[in-house]
Amino acid sequence: MTSVTDDLPLAAEFPKAQYEDWRKLVDGVLKGAPFEKLVGKTYDGLKIDPLYQRAKDVAPVPGRPAAAPWQIMQRIDHPDAVLANAQALTDLENGATGLALVFAGGNGSYGFGLEPTADAVAKVLKNVHLDAGIGIEIQVGPQSRMAAIHVAEYVKGKGIDPAACDIRFGLDPLAAGAVWGHSPYTWEEIVPAVTGAIKGLAALGFKGPFASGDGRVIHDAGGSEVQELAFVLACGVAYLRAIESAGVPLEQAQGMVYARLAADADQFLTMAKFRALRLLWARIEQACGLTPKPLFIAADTAWRMLTQRDPYVNMLRATIATFAAGLAGANAITVLPHTLALGLPDPFARRVARNTQLLLLEESNLAKVSDPAAGAGGIETLTAQLSEAAWALFQESERAGGAFAALQQGLFQGKVAAARKAREANIAKRRDVLTGASEFPNLHESVTVVLKATPVALPPYGEQKYKFEALPPIRLAQPFEVLRDKSDAALKAHGTRPRVFLANLGTPADFTARATFAKSFFEAGGIQAIDSEGFADPAELATAFKASGAGFVCLCSSDKVYAGQAEAAAQALQQAGAAHIYLAGRPTDAEAAVRAAGVSGFIFAGADALATLQDAYRRMEQ
Repeated sequence: MTSVTDDLPLAAEFPKAQYEDWRKLVDGVLKGAPFEKLVGKTYDGLKIDPLYQRAKDVAPVPGRPAAAPWQIMQRIDHPDAVLANAQALTDLENGATGLALVFAGGNGSYGFGLEPTADAVAKVLKNVHLDAGIGIEIQVGPQSRMAAIHVAEYVKGKGIDPAACDIRFGLDPLAAGAVWGHSPYTWEEIVPAVTGAIKGLAALGFKGPFASGDGRVIHDAGGSEVQELAFVLACGVAYLRAIESAGVPLEQAQGMVYARLAADADQFLTMAKFRALRLLWARIEQACGLTPKPLFIAADTAWRMLTQRDPYVNMLRATIATFAAGLAGANAITVLPHTLALGLPDPFARRVARNTQLLLLEESNLAKVSDPAAGAGGIETLTAQLSEAAWALFQESERAGGAFAALQQGLFQGKVAAARKAREANIAKRRDVLTGASEFPNLHESVTVVLKATPVALPPYGEQKYKFEALPPIRLAQPFEVLRDKSDAALKAHGTRPRVFLANLGTPADFTARATFAKSFFEAGGIQAIDSEGFADPAELATAFKASGAGFVCLCSSDKVYAGQAEAAAQALQQAGAAHIYLAGRPTDAEAAVRAAGVSGFIFAGADALATLQDAYRRMEQ
């Protein structure tokens, strides 16, 4: 049998695609509207065009060694050290290649974490072969800083060669101060303690890295990509300077610092951010007279994107985030389990977090290609824009006196607050969609299982001598979740949730689109939508509303039907006892007339859904 290869040049039969031809087609569709309508913007004000041409004369950004997989890190944060050890061994036996030891008080502990004692460390690491190529990342805060020393002592006590261990010690007092908003010491007082610990660990034979620039602080607080990058640069440079000032040659200090970034569900921005950090750090190394070496970048899937409601959607968010970080060259990735916002994840949630990475590595083979984004016009442009803007903000922090001084002056906090405010406004208006929370809610979801555990209580750390604005972590879905909690409380207390009657006018073709929108709108706040058939008779509509037992009503139909029926329908509903009547759709020229008939609010795409829902609950409480 002879093989047949299809080498017909079919593409040659088509004319070459040209950007100008595409623009002509787009302009035809826009019908005179400006092209800028299609141009998006990031929270840093960077423009994102709808289409990019291939970037020319670009090279891949050096990251992980060619075809090398990233470390599959698994969070170990159970307060019970024995149970945490069982989790760690299960993870390692089932595909994890590293452990993120999250101690109480660490920036990424999110309410839980290991006890920072020598006894707990010994129990957690029991039967873990630290010299077998397993990656260990230690996440500590000032209250739990001794845990890093306890890990080192455990290694020496077991007779393990420190040089054979792959341990990132995660010393980062700058991040802790940023989250807390205070410090008991000045930077000049902090430096000797940090550099003393680093030199001591290096003298024992550990290869590090030892200090981390943690961008999660900015991301968790609602900041932007540029702000996250600039903060990592500022902290990294501060630690480099501190280590050099302690007598360590820069060539040696170069490998003692690493970075952590958050990876979220914005795939392209995440990829560009990771690529930009490598380019920016290489620029710093060159400025120091060093030969650039690829920076070790650890990634965590983002805390702020997690939702308590419909938590299974978090699996999708984490998959996109892992995909983006992996393709962008992250050296290690930790997937936050999809139930973490509800409590300590059970074995199923931990397995899903682990397998998210295993599938992408072993079935999709993402690590086989180095920097696949190289040459992609959109991502290359975003990488360059992020790099330029982050460098400018980093220089601003340097002029302020460095990372600690910039925090004292509120430099980063003010910019993060502005980004967070804009982000929260878009969440409230559902322009930034949180599936399962602000859009497509499920009022009948089952209860999610999490583990019961008592968090480790740590004593306060030092006096709050030097205070500045704090950057505490947030989750973007929380405002909607507060309303859903109120709905659950009403259901438990009275047997029913708050309800809104969808007063559908006309035929299904008239009302279906807006009724579907209204259902999602109200149920995002836990107000159950009671659907209805289409009505033409106001009296029948009023009778159906009374029978529903709903406290609110929303007219749903087309603008054409509203013109002929909305006023009469609103009057009938008001006479039937409807205290608050909404209309699904934007106000039109007939707004004054329908308001006079009883309509008191409008719901539509782009409206402040959160404010409307909060107002509805206030009305219920009156």
